[in-house]
Amino acid sequence: MSGNGPRRVMSIAVILTGVFISAVDMLIVNIAFPSMKESFPTASLTGLSWVMSAYAITFAALLLPSGRWADRSGTKRVFLLGLALFTLASAVCAAAPSLEVLVATRAVQGVGAALMAPSSLGLLLGLFPPERRGIAIGLWTAVGGVGSAAALPLGGLLAEVDWRWVFVVNLPLGIAAVLIGAWSLPRSATEDGPVPDLLGIAVLAASVAAVVATITQGETWGWGSAQVVGLSLAGAIGLLWTVRRAQSHPAPVLEPALLKVRTVALGNVATGFFFMGVGAMAISTILFLTQVWRHSTLRGALEIAPGPVMAALFAVPSGILAVRVGVHLVGLVGASAFAAGGIWWTYALDGTPDFPAHFLPGSIIGGIGFGVILPALAAASTLSLPPERVATGTGMASMSRQIGMALGVAVVAVVLTDTPDLSSFRASFMVMAGAGLLSGLALFAIGPVRRPAGTGADTSADHLPHAATR
Repeated sequence: MSGNGPRRVMSIAVILTGVFISAVDMLIVNIAFPSMKESFPTASLTGLSWVMSAYAITFAALLLPSGRWADRSGTKRVFLLGLALFTLASAVCAAAPSLEVLVATRAVQGVGAALMAPSSLGLLLGLFPPERRGIAIGLWTAVGGVGSAAALPLGGLLAEVDWRWVFVVNLPLGIAAVLIGAWSLPRSATEDGPVPDLLGIAVLAASVAAVVATITQGETWGWGSAQVVGLSLAGAIGLLWTVRRAQSHPAPVLEPALLKVRTVALGNVATGFFFMGVGAMAISTILFLTQVWRHSTLRGALEIAPGPVMAALFAVPSGILAVRVGVHLVGLVGASAFAAGGIWWTYALDGTPDFPAHFLPGSIIGGIGFGVILPALAAASTLSLPPERVATGTGMASMSRQIGMALGVAVVAVVLTDTPDLSSFRASFMVMAGAGLLSGLALFAIGPVRRPAGTGADTSADHLPHAATR
């Protein structure tokens, strides 16, 4: 779709709405944990953590297959289906009568988000000329940052009334976006292709769930118990089986050809580590403010908000800079700043509430790092790919993101336990810092990346590893 007409503007708005509500919904549940605890008084912190983890696991398992499906069946169709499912699941989450129903429905909501994520960037890139792809990536990540920023104060405000409203807020936006998108979004070329590996999807989701359950329940069950050992083995065997199956299946849940692209492989490693740190940060900050400093949920949400706001402000210029200067340099700077925020909180925070001097600097520094590294992660995962594989590449990166998030939440749920003290929070912030630094080192290892494929190079799928190897 060319030009700057109202239909193009509406298309961009619809796509970014999907990005916005999926970003809001990942973090808004963190702020609602204290309110959820009141509705489900027998639930432990590890039990509540599954409200995030169930979403992340199904999101992760379905991202790459949905990216392949978007490439082959049309990004518009897949995006609208995902948006509709996400909106419907939000309504059911809002009405959930028990924690078990809420967790199960969050898993369904993750399916909808997984269908949206890779197709959203593919659709957005199609609305911009090739020379402005960096702006499109920056805009995509910036809106995600705005969603993260809005999630905290909005979630705090809604949770003060009832945690169910954090899901109700998705309904008007989702319904409007589906109706407008059906009219405005451009139709994309479709290809016949093999059916996605449904068995591989199920095994991957079950394997990640087993690993997360091992981490979250290890202390309760005993690290040497039969349950923990059995789940650990099941998770490891399932992951190995998934990798082996991907070598021969025509539409695997993991795509070996993409992992032969050096930037894509290292970009996914960096993404997994970084969002492990984000998961640690997301849980630790709100619980510290509400349990150690005894601030209200709304006040804690407002105190966290400056970090995501800084991320949103830095995302677009960093996206342009990452394309021009290199993801390895921009990514290392962003990761270092994010880690510095975690280190600041580790040593500056204590039992005496002092938001301007002790909490705010870490939030600003970490938020800047968040905004700087996000476009670098997205660029590392897509810029070396031919245009017809962007949705698939985005799906793989988002899968790494969700797996990292689930693992980070699981680790911190164990570190904090149900009655965390100051030392356990400091350990959680060090998890955030360490994961951030590992992410930056993985991006730096990429080195300079050549210009995006699609400018005269062979971009066929059969030659993918040769078309973009750095």
